Amino acid sequence: MIILVLQTTGIMMVMGGVLAALLVIAERYLADYGECNIDINGKRQEKVKGGSSLLSSLNSRNIYLASACGGRGSCGFCKCKVIEGGGPLLPTEKPFLSPEEISENIRLSCQVKIKKDIKIELPEAIFNIRKFKAKVSSIRDYTHDIKELTLDLKDSSTINFKAGQYIQLHSARYGKVKQSVSRAYSISSNQSSTDLVQVIIRLVPKGICTTWVHEYLKEGDDVEFTGPYGDFYIRDTDKDIIFIAGGSGMAPIKSMLEWLLEINSPRKIFYFFGARCKEDLYLTEYLYEFENKLADFEYHPVLSQPGEEDKWQGKTGYITPYLKDVIRDSKNTEAYLCGSPGMINSVSKGLKEYGISESDIFYDSF
Repeated sequence: MIILVLQTTGIMMVMGGVLAALLVIAERYLADYGECNIDINGKRQEKVKGGSSLLSSLNSRNIYLASACGGRGSCGFCKCKVIEGGGPLLPTEKPFLSPEEISENIRLSCQVKIKKDIKIELPEAIFNIRKFKAKVSSIRDYTHDIKELTLDLKDSSTINFKAGQYIQLHSARYGKVKQSVSRAYSISSNQSSTDLVQVIIRLVPKGICTTWVHEYLKEGDDVEFTGPYGDFYIRDTDKDIIFIAGGSGMAPIKSMLEWLLEINSPRKIFYFFGARCKEDLYLTEYLYEFENKLADFEYHPVLSQPGEEDKWQGKTGYITPYLKDVIRDSKNTEAYLCGSPGMINSVSKGLKEYGISESDIFYDSF
């Protein structure tokens, strides 16, 4: 009886494998969609071979949408408006789309397969995103799990970005990892430095890209990235600014501060940086120097779990309770947050309770 069950199971597994192989073959050779046209904003036409995703087809034409998961449908970044020809909305897309977005025909481009001519709309800023080749000129250790990379652009290339935006770094194959992935990292360098970018990267346990950066990448190596992406940047107002970050969320704030210094900003600025203990703080002296360089700036590191060995005399616990002491006029204050979703949700709630409008709270979540 046991032998019969095993034989039956084996036959079913073989049949399943054969059917899967037949589906792949049918998809590759029988489902020939021919040449399809992508109409972009009614102004630009791109001819592509049908059968691939909208995301990869756009990439093949040097049009890069954000995609932290590399097109696997798990990040929800690669949204665009599909006016016609995108097929039905898939169950894999719905969790990433709001009811409003669905009603406006917003789709995940990695999940839209091009089977016929298609019409889409893209923001004009998308066309400023390019692929860059660079050389790693410096790797700097900030903490036990945070590094800063300096990437010098090759081929006399230059990049124009706004402080707070990010790039997507493409990892190389290493060890047992046979795939290259793209991951988003905020730019930490000043936007006036157009021939290089710096990024601050925290090690994520078992993270494909961060493991590559922390354990395999070396100074002198060649890398590729695309960018710049994102709408996290300083608004051109005269309102007070509250910066709040933790961990590698330091990156866009550092870039913003360097830009504000360069333009001699007169705005009142507070920066709260959260860390677990003293060894997780970095660039501390550098940030305190801004108190002497900017017109009106205060830096406030906050430790959630300082140890006795830290001999910490500064702020402790959660950041939110300290915010009410620095808000001079809630109607004249903007907040820029960068960190984990949990931190951002908690701090955003506190800021709104202190009277700051949701429209004045900007964030970059990772």
